[in-house]
Amino acid sequence: MSCRLNDLAITVEKQGSLHFTKASFPMRFGYYSEIRTSEYEFHFNLNGDIKFIRGLNINWPHPSESLKRTDGNDWGYYTVGAVINRKGIIDWFGEYYLPCLTYPSNALWDYNPYTDAHISHVFSAWSQLYAKLYDIQCNGVPSGIKDFLSLVVHKDENTLFAQSEELHAIIGGRVSVLPPDTRHVDYEVIPLNIADGCLYHCKFCCVKSRQSYQPRSRDNILLQIERLKTFYGRNLANYNALFLGNHDALGAGDELICMAASEAYRVFAFEDSNMKKPMLFLFGSVGSLLKSGNGLFEKLNSLPFYTMINIGLESVDEKTLASINKPLKISMIQEAFKKMLEINRNYANIEVTANFLLGEQLLPDHTLSLIELLRDVPDSSDKKGAIYLSPLMDNQKRGELPESFFEIKKMSRLPAYIYLIQRL
Repeated sequence: MSCRLNDLAITVEKQGSLHFTKASFPMRFGYYSEIRTSEYEFHFNLNGDIKFIRGLNINWPHPSESLKRTDGNDWGYYTVGAVINRKGIIDWFGEYYLPCLTYPSNALWDYNPYTDAHISHVFSAWSQLYAKLYDIQCNGVPSGIKDFLSLVVHKDENTLFAQSEELHAIIGGRVSVLPPDTRHVDYEVIPLNIADGCLYHCKFCCVKSRQSYQPRSRDNILLQIERLKTFYGRNLANYNALFLGNHDALGAGDELICMAASEAYRVFAFEDSNMKKPMLFLFGSVGSLLKSGNGLFEKLNSLPFYTMINIGLESVDEKTLASINKPLKISMIQEAFKKMLEINRNYANIEVTANFLLGEQLLPDHTLSLIELLRDVPDSSDKKGAIYLSPLMDNQKRGELPESFFEIKKMSRLPAYIYLIQRL
């Protein structure tokens, strides 16, 4: 349904792609509504929340670049490289777009979209559009358009902030880091916390809780699911991905994991989602991976999800492990890596990926031992799985990739990408 209202072109519930695909041009997923002015394109989700803004005039940095707002109420600028004067993003991140974040992260480029006059004006334009919609006369306008505009004008800045606070309250706090694999669904996941805390509390890590590891109760998880269903409302139909949090959901055990995933799938009606191929994401530690038996993976493999488990291995160098206070032996890291490859070979609906540290300040043996590990991956293992290299947030050279990244990527038998820390 479309109409023209004064100088606004309004289209309600446009259909985007129903599959998350990778493309070098702007794509929208699921169903959304659009308002176009002569200079900007504004996209809204099914609840009337502002989601994307893209410039249409010649001053916009690149026609494929846009601003995106998350459910956590963060704005990020999706660049194809124009704003940071870089090429090769697809090789570095596995995506055609690099999200430029406005909060502290491990990004290799300090780029704040608010400092670019052509981009920062977007927010003034959005405020002006909101004010115009608030006062607009809708006589003779189709009811579907009226209903959409009514949703939008009830979602001012304060309301959107309050919504993000409600989301964090439901799950027990902000998600400080999403698994790198969530890039496959453009980071559009419903968070459901089934455990809190971390086993290791490594010195380098700045995103994990300092509390001791503790699984959530069944009742807590079921309550989260019911409240999340209400929170997402109509826009729930645009989701097909679940993130079981927080930092080591794999350690919660097969009963809690499978109960949470199955119940969320049922309550969120993922079977009828606008987006196809339901996805399940979770983090795991070395310890939780090693203690998980075949029974867990057989159950995960039979769930109506494609499951991606991300494991923090960090290093296969003894001195590096000691320097980051990771209380593990090299043999455990190697065993976990071997198990990762075995799971990827044996289970069609499960894919395990691994994180390692990246930084020029790390010991030389860290890079050498990692190259040796990745170089010797059997040929039969290279069709599933990926390696994510996480730049340390401190002391890294901004504006350039460490030379060690290219060395590791060249020698690795598995795809290797930069891990950009994103929150929700």
